[in-house]
Amino acid sequence: MIIGIPKEIMEEEKRVAATPETTEKLIKLGFDVIIESNAGAGIYFSDEDYRSAGAEVTADVETLFGRADIILKVKEPKYNVNAGRHEIEMMKDESILITFLHPATPSNHKIVRMLKDKKITSLTMDGIPRITKAQKMDALTSMSTVTGYKSVLIAANHLQKFVPMIGTAVGSIKPSKFLVVGAGVVGLQAIATIKRLGGIITVIDIRPKAREEAISLGAKVGGFDVPADLATGEGGYAKSLPAEWIEQERELIKPFLEDADAVILSALVPGEIAPVLITDEMIASMKPGSVIVDVSIDQGGNCAVTEAGKQIIRHNVLVSGLQNIPGRMAIHSTWLYAINMYNYVENLFKNGDFKPDLEDEIVKNSLVTHNGMILHKGTLKALGESH
Repeated sequence: MIIGIPKEIMEEEKRVAATPETTEKLIKLGFDVIIESNAGAGIYFSDEDYRSAGAEVTADVETLFGRADIILKVKEPKYNVNAGRHEIEMMKDESILITFLHPATPSNHKIVRMLKDKKITSLTMDGIPRITKAQKMDALTSMSTVTGYKSVLIAANHLQKFVPMIGTAVGSIKPSKFLVVGAGVVGLQAIATIKRLGGIITVIDIRPKAREEAISLGAKVGGFDVPADLATGEGGYAKSLPAEWIEQERELIKPFLEDADAVILSALVPGEIAPVLITDEMIASMKPGSVIVDVSIDQGGNCAVTEAGKQIIRHNVLVSGLQNIPGRMAIHSTWLYAINMYNYVENLFKNGDFKPDLEDEIVKNSLVTHNGMILHKGTLKALGESH
C-alpha cells in the first residue's frame, strides 16, 4: 500500500504529517511512502532527508493523491490553487484519509459530504479517545499543549500593556489580568504560561476536577455548580450543556470579562460544535484594548463574532480566530504530531494484512466516513441527522 504525504496548503501552515524519522518507520511497517517536494521545508527537512529515509519525492501533487491508498495530513483538505482542484477531488475513490477534520464544525460539513460521496474512509485525529492505550496517538492533547502556550504569547503580543507587574521611577504598573475559559489541556498550559509571564489568572470551567487542576497551577477559579452528569462526560471531557445552563454560564462570565485584559477561550466538547459563551453584547462591556484569543475556532468558536482565520476589532477589542496556532510553532508541533500519526497508523493496521481495523475502539471513535456513510456522532448531531 502507498502512503501519500502532501505539503500542507493552509495559510501559515508549516507542519507536515511525517518526519524523515517516522517515514522510515512507516516503510518498515511495509508501506511505500510518497511525499510532495518541499513538504518538510517549513521545519527544515529537505527532500533529500526524506529520500534518505526511503521515500519517493514528487513535485506533482496530483500524481501523489492519485496513487496513494492512504493520505496522511495535518489539516482538513482544501482547494489547491496551484493544482486547480480540491484535494479530495484528487484522491482515489475508496482510499483512506487520516488528518484533523473537525467534522462537526459547520464550515467543514461540505468536506465531510465530499468524502462520503467518494466513499473515502476518513479518520479524524481529534476523535481519539482519552484512554490509556491511546495516549501515544493523542494528537489533540499534543497540539493543545502547543496551542495553550502559543495562544498566551499571541495575546501578550497584541496587548498594549505589560503582562507582569513592572516597577518604574514614577510608580508600579499593575500586572495584566487574564481570563481562561476552559481548563482542559489548552487551558492548563495557558495558565502555566501566564504564570511564567507574571499575569493574574482567573479560570472558568464547569468540571470540578478541572477547576482543582487550575488551582494547583496558581489560578483563581470562578465557577458555578453544574450537576456532574451534565458537566463531565466520558474520559473527563466537558459535555455539551443544555441551553439554559449555557445562559447561566454566560452570566457568570460577564463580570470576569469586564475586568479582563486578555481572554483565552478553549471550552470544547469533543467532536461537537463549541458552545458560544461570549456574545457581541458582552464584548461591548470589555475594556478598550483588550484581547480575545478564541482557540476553539476549529470547532466553531466560543465567541459569537470570531471569524475563522482572521483577527478583527470589535468594540475596540481584538478578537483572534487564528486557526493554525500549532502551525506557528511548527518544529515541535510536527515532532509531536508525526509520532502520534505513526502510532495511529501502526494501530490501525495492527493485524498485518493492510486492512484497517475499523472495530478497534480508538479507530471507531475517530471514524468519520466509510462506505459512503457519515458515521461520526458529533457530525450527525451537527447536521441534524441520525444513524
